[in-house]
Amino acid sequence: MADEPKDVQASGGDVSRRSVLVASGAVAAAVMTGGATGAAQEKFEPNKLTFAACIERIRKVAGKPTGKIVTSRDEGMDRILDALRVTNIPAGFTKYQLPVAIEGGPGAQFFVSIGAPNTEVAKHSHNEGDGLRFIVSGSIIYDGKELTSGDWMFIPKGQQYSMKVGKTGATLFYCYSCCCA
Repeated sequence: MADEPKDVQASGGDVSRRSVLVASGAVAAAVMTGGATGAAQEKFEPNKLTFAACIERIRKVAGKPTGKIVTSRDEGMDRILDALRVTNIPAGFTKYQLPVAIEGGPGAQFFVSIGAPNTEVAKHSHNEGDGLRFIVSGSIIYDGKELTSGDWMFIPKGQQYSMKVGKTGATLFYCYSCCCA
């Protein structure tokens, strides 16, 4: 699409959401936020939207599920990811809701977030459902343990926790049975 951002080129240029989502945490956080983290709200409210509200959020942007395979390289995906950028996040993070969800059973929604180095996330919980966090790159510190690329943590519904992003930043993939947008 003509209005779609282009991938980063050796000579410079715009950054696509797709390129940044696979970049390393520290570099991605700096690129996505222009070196700052101004997109985050002052007060993070992880239980602000319901699961149903987030499904509606996806449908408004991406339409109803088509029964077809969807990829990050599909035409128009950068525009869709821009529209699904999440602003209800702790300072120091950039976050996108993916335009797909599992609606059967307890359901699941998916997010990718990029945390700037040493960002601290205050104690909070996800009261509507469980969550699974997978560390794609970089690291986070939870309960004195450093979780690095390939590690994961399961967060039961209502369980309070806090964490800190490691010194090189982090890129995280989330699967929630709730909505954290």
